[in-house]
Amino acid sequence: MTYVWFDRGFNLRTVPGDVVKRPFITFGMTAFLLMVPLALTSTNKMVKRLGGKRWSKLHRLVYLAAIAGVVHYWMLVKSDIRLPLTFGFVLLLLLSHRLFVKYFPSQPPLPGGSLFRRD
Repeated sequence: MTYVWFDRGFNLRTVPGDVVKRPFITFGMTAFLLMVPLALTSTNKMVKRLGGKRWSKLHRLVYLAAIAGVVHYWMLVKSDIRLPLTFGFVLLLLLSHRLFVKYFPSQPPLPGGSLFRRD
């Protein structure tokens, strides 16, 4: 809304041309538009209405939105890109952790809840 209000003065007809002309706005608008359905479906009522699996599948859009947000910030900054790169590195660590947990699950615990085997 700050873009539409301060930069475009609520002249919505100029937004599509500006979004195409400046790629960083394209990434920012993409991130924003990906977050809209997530915000609308984040209530307990919507989770029940969609069902857990469909809700979870929809909320995976957050990964794309986060990547688009980091790219948007990186393209927006003109000189000192240390902060956008830091955000990108943190996002890379978090997404790598998610992939690692998914594809390399931890060993199941021993029966009885003990970490050590009793012989």
